[in-house]
Amino acid sequence: MNFLERIFGKRVNLQEVISSGAIIIDVRTKGEFHSGHLRNSINMPIDNLANTLKKLNKDRAIVTCCASGARSAAAKRILKSNGFEQVYNGGAWSSLKKYI
Repeated sequence: MNFLERIFGKRVNLQEVISSGAIIIDVRTKGEFHSGHLRNSINMPIDNLANTLKKLNKDRAIVTCCASGARSAAAKRILKSNGFEQVYNGGAWSSLKKYI
């Protein structure tokens, strides 16, 4: 493992993860989500994410997204700390459009 992989984690092919049936969770506010979002994504605002984890299947891959990547990184940490293993930070929702 090289230096950057140790810091940021191993690079993942998000297109492959999404194509394989990953759940896309948009952690922006409801207002942000309604102003534009990815088809088939689920809105679970970061402020309430810990209370909605029971709705998610721990056996499916999850890609988190938000406006810039900061909240989706925090959501990934929340999910990982609650036993979700296949969690990927997709960054900005608009950058994931090319995979849908």
